[in-house]
Amino acid sequence: MVDKKRKIAVLGTGNVGATIAYTLTLSGLCSEIVLVDINKVKAEGEALDLTQCEACTPSVKVYSGEYEDVKGADIVIVTFGIARKPDQTRLDLAKVNIGILKSVMPNVAKIAPKALYIIVSNPVDVLTYATLKCTGLPKNQVIGTGTLLDSNRLMKAVSDYCKVNVHNVNAFVLGEHGDACMSPWSLCTISGLPIKEYAKRFLKVSKAKIDAELEDIYEGMVKSGSKVIKAKGATYYAIAASTVSLVKALLSDSDSIMPLSTLVNGEYGAKDLCMGVPCMVNSSGFKKIVELPLTKEEQALFDQKIASLDATYNALEIRK
Repeated sequence: MVDKKRKIAVLGTGNVGATIAYTLTLSGLCSEIVLVDINKVKAEGEALDLTQCEACTPSVKVYSGEYEDVKGADIVIVTFGIARKPDQTRLDLAKVNIGILKSVMPNVAKIAPKALYIIVSNPVDVLTYATLKCTGLPKNQVIGTGTLLDSNRLMKAVSDYCKVNVHNVNAFVLGEHGDACMSPWSLCTISGLPIKEYAKRFLKVSKAKIDAELEDIYEGMVKSGSKVIKAKGATYYAIAASTVSLVKALLSDSDSIMPLSTLVNGEYGAKDLCMGVPCMVNSSGFKKIVELPLTKEEQALFDQKIASLDATYNALEIRK
């Protein structure tokens, strides 16, 4: 059972933060939502708009406030930061958003020391690591959305390829939310049947072609976010839905396994960095990393992706 008497704070009311707040308002998962943004007028406007949904939604109190109003929150969702500019590198963006996060989060953590923190802002893996370091919060209280959105995108692409409902698909994307990710196809199943076997039996795909077709699916998943941004300027519906699915898992105390960003120290061959790996979560937040078996080829590819992400951490000097 989900306890609806819960307070959730959303930090940042841009496209992503506002859409998360809207999705939460419709969900009935909580009784109170506070929106906080450096642009107070924007936060006030978003809160007012959401309160005018009240006649059509589950009962929830929505309002804007200051960081002090985060006090007593069960979950704090972090979405603030700047978007990447056309001439800006990923590293430059990361440096700016790390600076913003470090200026805000230590104080927020003091105001709400028992809350669970969901990091959504990008680059999510680096910012999850930075949150852990600058706040001193325990590992279980800080969770990044990691490769949850990537995995949801992949499952949708696989369902289209296999012509089945997406709920029949189980698949993971591991590593960085971004370029340094990979999909272990040995773990992808359609109602329990490995995807390669499904494609062979029901789609009549030859063994010689299946690897190339799966690579096309993966490449399409990686490029799908950029495709949305090119078409409409930003992505926010899918990450909002993904984030709220994580909120539901935390509030339901369900021991759910989801591909999330957490501090890895030895698991999957990585050390002292945050990245997307299968995590078990419950009402206490992060519980443990679930190490799923990879083939030798998949582990070798994952090692390359981990090395790329590790190089990013080194370039940012974030471990100092």
